[in-house]
Amino acid sequence: MIVRSSQRWTKCCLASRATTNGMASLNVANISNCDRSMSTVPLHLARSNNGMVNVLVKSTKVPRPVMILPLKQKKKDGNYSPVLGERAEAMPDHISYVGNERMPITSSLNIVKPEDDVPRGIWPVFRMMDENGMLRGNDQSTPIFSSELVHHDLDQLRSYLEQHHPLFYKEIRSSTLLYPSVHEYPDMPTQPHNTLLRAYRQMIRLRKMDTILHNAQRQGRISFYMTHHGEEGLLIGSASALNPKDYVFAQYREAGVLMWRGFTLDQFCNQCFSNDLDLGKGRQMPVHYGCRALNFQTVSSPLGTQLTQAVGAAYKFKLDAASHPEKEHIISIAYFGDGAASCIDFHSACNFASTLRVPMIFFCRNNGYAISTPVKDQYAGDGIISRAPGYGMAGIRVDGNDIFAVHAAVQEARAYAVQTSSPVMIEAMTYRQGHHSTSDDSARYRAAEEVQVATNVSDPTVRLDLFLRRFGWIDDNVATSIEDEERIAVLRAMEAAEARPDPKIEHMFEDVYHEKPPHLVRQEEELHRHLKKYDGQG
Repeated sequence: MIVRSSQRWTKCCLASRATTNGMASLNVANISNCDRSMSTVPLHLARSNNGMVNVLVKSTKVPRPVMILPLKQKKKDGNYSPVLGERAEAMPDHISYVGNERMPITSSLNIVKPEDDVPRGIWPVFRMMDENGMLRGNDQSTPIFSSELVHHDLDQLRSYLEQHHPLFYKEIRSSTLLYPSVHEYPDMPTQPHNTLLRAYRQMIRLRKMDTILHNAQRQGRISFYMTHHGEEGLLIGSASALNPKDYVFAQYREAGVLMWRGFTLDQFCNQCFSNDLDLGKGRQMPVHYGCRALNFQTVSSPLGTQLTQAVGAAYKFKLDAASHPEKEHIISIAYFGDGAASCIDFHSACNFASTLRVPMIFFCRNNGYAISTPVKDQYAGDGIISRAPGYGMAGIRVDGNDIFAVHAAVQEARAYAVQTSSPVMIEAMTYRQGHHSTSDDSARYRAAEEVQVATNVSDPTVRLDLFLRRFGWIDDNVATSIEDEERIAVLRAMEAAEARPDPKIEHMFEDVYHEKPPHLVRQEEELHRHLKKYDGQG
């Protein structure tokens, strides 16, 4: 029996272009855009989840946010009534993440450098946007559906935010999320230049893909899957802040980064179903994505191996920059979880990166659990970021559920890495809403109430949704339409991938050696004889 899994290099064309503000913009060509019309989709596929059942997430429906208006309670006739347009209730100054100490919140984007004093006590969490979808700062009276703003005009929205939120002027001014793309995004059916709406749509797309493919595994249609529920904001926020030429070394829960770079739903599904269009030719487990054209190194199962590989790549980029200073400098970024920080590869990578002074980012997704191990059993210190000074490394802690804060932190870290040819560590605080994988049942080690509370309070998709609603960019009808379009697109891609044939058996013995050595020739011949003898194949 041949076990199906996935990957093989296909041709995606990615080019980096400079905008008028000197920021990179994606130009993705040759990436098909899924037909989103519902005319050829059966009603049961268009309007339901096709009978699929998920252990934690019972449908693909994204939680519908409740608008939290900037209200102040004024006493009137013995009762308290809300008054629009006035300052909201006090902004939170601390936040608690499951298993971690209560952490102070800061609105100051400050990368702690090796020569700086280490923060006393608990490292603060950088945040720009609170759970109610409002930017922090002195002015929290942002009007709802302001008549001053043109619908979906990013330039005007950016100028408005700069004026009303001077605390984040630099972050708003430099955020590529708030600039229209020079080139059309091929995966945007409407508003093809709107970067912020693309970020929102891709967060929805990732969640739809996760729920549907997770359910497909439960049905026995694929062998394995891992979801990203609750971590979409840090993935899209970080991906959008990188240069498309930067090299990504992922752990396994970073499909959103690859999606932002242009990997299509068809390509995701081909990999998970290990068909003949799979970029890895059926030789990898599902969700072990990779794309050479998009500078996304193939995911490997062993934990932590990507960290030392990213250091080696960054060292090569450092040598290239020294030899060709006139060329555009690039970095590597390694994603990993709080559990991987306990691997020996983490120590080796951090030590080499700091002593060799290589331009890279260590991006930790601290989601509270390493499979079933909670962070309280993972470390006794202040998370992962407190280790950075010990390696002589710069670092910053950020709210991983705030897409704007993550974007700003990665932009700042990337600039520091390029300018100083030094590594930066980022710890993004978040929460894993789903199981570790389809091999896991998180109900055995955490309460359902814990998951529900974290989902209700800190869901990154809901937070961005609330922000967009404040300016009239989306409403229930628009959100429902996007969810329907993305669900249908995923179902189409999945059914197309499932219908395709398996990769050729010969691919099992290719792409390692330029010329096939004798021992592989013998093994291939033995396999064909075996199949011919027992299965009538070969």
